[in-house]
Amino acid sequence: MSATETPDAATARRRKLIAYVPLAIFLGLAFLFLLRLGAGDISRVPSALIGRPVPQTVLAPLPGLERDGKPVPGINPADFTGAVTVLNVWASWCIPCHTEAPLLLKLAADKRIRVVGINQADQPDNARRFLGRHGNPFVAVGVDSNRRASIEWGVYGVPETFVVGRDGRIAYKLIGEITERNLETTLRPQIEKALAATPSS
Repeated sequence: MSATETPDAATARRRKLIAYVPLAIFLGLAFLFLLRLGAGDISRVPSALIGRPVPQTVLAPLPGLERDGKPVPGINPADFTGAVTVLNVWASWCIPCHTEAPLLLKLAADKRIRVVGINQADQPDNARRFLGRHGNPFVAVGVDSNRRASIEWGVYGVPETFVVGRDGRIAYKLIGEITERNLETTLRPQIEKALAATPSS
């Protein structure tokens, strides 16, 4: 307290300082958390499902969706065995999903892999319009209207992308939008790794 400061003013000043303590603690913890994630890169969050079989959840197809004149099927866990699969969780209301759509088409051009989608909490008309606008990279699309399947896959939010090996086990998970950079530096190498792997018995 300065010589000119009254006791009431000093008490008020101390109370203001004390009020900032929780904020300072929160900011400090947030900073440490971001450092732990690698400068805030949420795509580095580990998944407990890596190395485990895909969830055994059958998803119905997106009504009215066709590809090459034939109905696009839903998702059956048995279909993950025997081929390397890239599974993308998406929705028409997801802004980053619109941005990454052309990159999924690039991936789908690789005939060594299957690209499938889980459409999360979407309206069928909106989902079909989305694929009509951007193009359909998916050989199968499962509808997850209540987000239950997404929870079983350990999804934090859309978009997320998984690489599944020929053995039907989850090999890699990318949280967030596919970008030109992470497509070439991370996702494609993980796909190549899965293609080169010998399926476990």
